[in-house]
Amino acid sequence: MLTRPKIVLIATGIVLIALAVRLPWLDFQSRDYQAFVAQWYDFIKANGGFAALRYQFANYNVPYLYLLAILTYLPVPVLAGVKMISVLFDLLLAFYAFKLVALKYPRGWQPILAAVVVVLLPTVVVNSSLWAQCDSIYAAFGLGGVYYAVRSRPWLACVFFGLSLAFKMQIVFVLPLLAILVLLRKVPWPALLVVPGVVLLLDGPALLAGADPGALLSVYTDQVGEYTQLTLNAPNIYQFLDITTAADAWRTGGVLFTGALVLGIILVAIARRTPITIGRVILLATLFAIMVPFFLPAMHERYFYMADVLSVVAAFYFPRRLWPVPVLVQFASFFSYLPFLFGGRGDDGIMVDFPWLAAAMLVALLLAGWETAVRLKPASAPAPALVALKQ
Repeated sequence: MLTRPKIVLIATGIVLIALAVRLPWLDFQSRDYQAFVAQWYDFIKANGGFAALRYQFANYNVPYLYLLAILTYLPVPVLAGVKMISVLFDLLLAFYAFKLVALKYPRGWQPILAAVVVVLLPTVVVNSSLWAQCDSIYAAFGLGGVYYAVRSRPWLACVFFGLSLAFKMQIVFVLPLLAILVLLRKVPWPALLVVPGVVLLLDGPALLAGADPGALLSVYTDQVGEYTQLTLNAPNIYQFLDITTAADAWRTGGVLFTGALVLGIILVAIARRTPITIGRVILLATLFAIMVPFFLPAMHERYFYMADVLSVVAAFYFPRRLWPVPVLVQFASFFSYLPFLFGGRGDDGIMVDFPWLAAAMLVALLLAGWETAVRLKPASAPAPALVALKQ
């Protein structure tokens, strides 16, 4: 049995390993960093730190800009500071992976292994330490939201989903899970108001600095219409299509089809009246995290980040049938990163053709979908319901 001193020692080791793996990449400047984050930092520093938030100069929501503003007051190199923010949330992400898996294996080694796997996933390592992206922030809060939902702490779950949404819109891929939990009366519907409430609350400091309320509220709607391509290096269904005309019609059709799929899964989950267990909640979250960016148009390669992490947690819950899912998702997701990170530096960066990456993601989606369908079948004997488990 793992004692508290052993857990502290192991956690320290995981942190040191995670930092050691990321250290060699900290000097790398990605094109995203050079074109966006570095310029946002320079603008904030040149315009009085937090006072700069009264201007509209970035296409990210303000909570991330708050973190950049804090950096301008600290004696740390900007590149290292930006990356260490994301690395800290890598660790929080691994913590919630540990907590979720510990619900199934409260005395085993599996939760520690899950944390190690998550913090060392190639996409997680590269996203923060090489790319200087911040997807671990919204994903860590999102995974925390799933954890508190299955712990029957719905209000805190919605706070975490709100924090996630405040940093990045991509958490909406998983939010249909909340609709299912509300309809099954596992989450009171007023708790849903907490999600946008947290987002609005976090706009407060920017409003006090003089920011335009309309600009703050339109950040995500502006992002939705920013790209017209059917796919932006995402390993999804549009990699199988060679479309040169009527792209707008395909985009509209893709959005409607995805919405219909999500609605269908919600209705099936409600109609089956299957007891909602922790494993089924995690399965549904994983299915949504893979399915929605697979069928939605205008997706970036990084939009499968939540699927990268949730697929690992799901595989620990259903190891015999789902172990290939995180392997396939990680393969497709990681190799889709490379053309953007290293393209234009002597070659195009493509190591695996995108249709093959999309095929791998499709297989992962089918496996997750099949397992979800099997688990949602009404059982002859009652399954253990979703309950608050003691620590």
